[in-house]
Amino acid sequence: MMKPSVKTLATMAAAVAAFAMPVGASAETIKLGLVTTFTTSAGAGGEATKRGVDLALEMLGNKMGGHDIELLVEDDGLKPEIGKQKTDKLILQDRVDFLLGYNYSNVLLASFPSAVENETFIISTNAGPHQLAGDYCNPWFFAVGFQNGQAPAAVGHVLNEAGTKSIYALAPNYAAGKDMVEGVISTFEGEVVGTSMTKWPDQLDFSSELASVRAANPEAVFVFYPPAHALQFVTQYQQAGLKDTIPLYSVYTFDALTIPSIGEPAIGAQMALFWSIDLENEANRTFVEAFRAKYDRNPSNFAATAYDTVMLIDSVVRKLDGDMSDKDAVREALKAADFNSVRGNFRFGNNHFPIHDFYQIEVVQGEDGELTTKIVKKVLSDFQDVYAGNCSMN
Repeated sequence: MMKPSVKTLATMAAAVAAFAMPVGASAETIKLGLVTTFTTSAGAGGEATKRGVDLALEMLGNKMGGHDIELLVEDDGLKPEIGKQKTDKLILQDRVDFLLGYNYSNVLLASFPSAVENETFIISTNAGPHQLAGDYCNPWFFAVGFQNGQAPAAVGHVLNEAGTKSIYALAPNYAAGKDMVEGVISTFEGEVVGTSMTKWPDQLDFSSELASVRAANPEAVFVFYPPAHALQFVTQYQQAGLKDTIPLYSVYTFDALTIPSIGEPAIGAQMALFWSIDLENEANRTFVEAFRAKYDRNPSNFAATAYDTVMLIDSVVRKLDGDMSDKDAVREALKAADFNSVRGNFRFGNNHFPIHDFYQIEVVQGEDGELTTKIVKKVLSDFQDVYAGNCSMN
C-alpha cells in the first residue's frame, strides 16, 4: 500500500483546520472524555476507536474552532461496572464537556444513567442498544455509529434478494448480540432454522455450535462477532468444511481489524454496513488517505465512526464559539449534524440515532493483492431504526 507523503498529510490537516477555525475565537479548553475497551480480547476495537479520534483531532490542528482540546482516555475493561466508574470520574472529577466512545452495549447501558443524572452529553461512537433508541431515548444521549439492529436488518434484505429460504444465526449472548439477531430476523422472509447465543466474552470454541449448523443444514449462516471472536469463528467455520457449502453473511465481523488475520477464508463473505473504505465522497477519501498515511493500514468502522464523532463535536463548538454553557443550544447544534460525514448521507432521527444508507459489501482481493472490502450495491436509503417510533422525543 503506497503511503501519501508527510507533506500531503500536512496539507490536508492544514486545510481541515483552516476550515474549522473562525477568526477571533477564544481559547477556552474543550474537554472530551473517551471511554472504550483497550484490554481483554475486545481491545482491538478500542485501539481503532482511539486512532479515529486521534486522527480527527490531528486533522483539526488539535483545536475546535480555535479552542484547545483536552482528551481524557479511560479503559472500561469490557466490564459495565468499570465503565460506569470511569464515566463517573470523567463527569464529576474531570468535568468533561462531552463523553464519547462506548464500544459495547452492556457498558454503555451501565454508564448512560450517570450522564443523564449529571446532565452531560454522552455520544456513542459504536454501541447502539435498542433500549436507548426507543422507550429510553434521552435528550442527553446521541449515537453517531448506528442502532444495533440496522445493519442486520439490511442483511435480511440482502438474503431476501438472493432468494435465500433458510438461515442459522449466531452471536454472543449480550445486549448487542441479541439486537443483531433480532435485527436480521425482523426483515428476513425465510425460515430461521436455528440460533446460537454463545457465552460472552469467554467462549472462543464454537465446535458445538458449528455441529448444530451442520445438522440444521441452512441455506446461509448469519453471524455477528467482534474482532478476536470473529477470527476464531471464521477459522473454525472453514476447518469444519462449511465455508464452501453454506454462504456466510455477517455484520461487524469482517473489517480492517479482522480481515488481515483471517486471510483467505474471508474472501467472498457478504455483509451489510453503513460505511466502506471505497465509499465515494470527499470526506471519506480524505479520511481513508489520512488514516493510511498515519497508521499504514486501512481504517475500520470503529475508526470511521470515532472520526465522525469528533467532527460532529467540532461543528458544535464552532457553531457556539466554544460556549458550552447553554445545554439546549449544544443539543440543537448536535441534532443539526452540520458536518461532513465519511458516510456522506447522515442525519439524526428523533431518537438521536443516525438515519443513513446501508450497502451490501463483499470481502475481495484488491488489485494490490491485499484483502479488502468492496461495495456491491446500496441496499437501503435513509434507513431509520424501527425503535424510533417508541421514542417520545420530537
